[in-house]
Amino acid sequence: MFSLKEILSVTLILFSVIDIVGGIPIIIDLRKKSGTIESGKATIAAGIIMLAFLFLGESILALFGLDVASFAIAGALVMFFIGMEMVLGIEIFKPDPDSGPHTSIVPLAFPLIAGAGTMTTLISLRAAYTYPNILVGIVINLILVYIVLKSSAWLERKIGKAGFNILRKVFGIILLSIAIKLVKSQFT
Repeated sequence: MFSLKEILSVTLILFSVIDIVGGIPIIIDLRKKSGTIESGKATIAAGIIMLAFLFLGESILALFGLDVASFAIAGALVMFFIGMEMVLGIEIFKPDPDSGPHTSIVPLAFPLIAGAGTMTTLISLRAAYTYPNILVGIVINLILVYIVLKSSAWLERKIGKAGFNILRKVFGIILLSIAIKLVKSQFT
């Protein structure tokens, strides 16, 4: 049922896609604009979105006549482009400029934490991993998200901008590799 290898893989994949470390400059900017970030509220909202899409995503696909394998390949392509974004330092996915004053939900919980990339990744993960391992991976990532949101100011001081850039590039390469592996697994 539970597999440490699968849990670690799912956790790493989601951690790379969510890219909460790479999002710290955005989080810091949001905190400066709104005054505060409600870490708990943002984490819970992101968790609800992720769980809803994990369990209802296949029904949504069926509504459009799509199968999980096709969506897994599409999700792997999205993950590939997110990885390219991280490695090359380019912006492919643009944030919504009309996010409004509720920074704990929009744009923090959605789309920064549980955005299109995360939702696509969850469907893709269903093609290769079991539900219990995916759920544990989600919970681990939500805990990490909460910790990062709570300690973003401290992290900014300790790691510095150069450190965050290095972490973002490393996780980008890992994400690219995982995306290629997911595509390959659909053809074998």
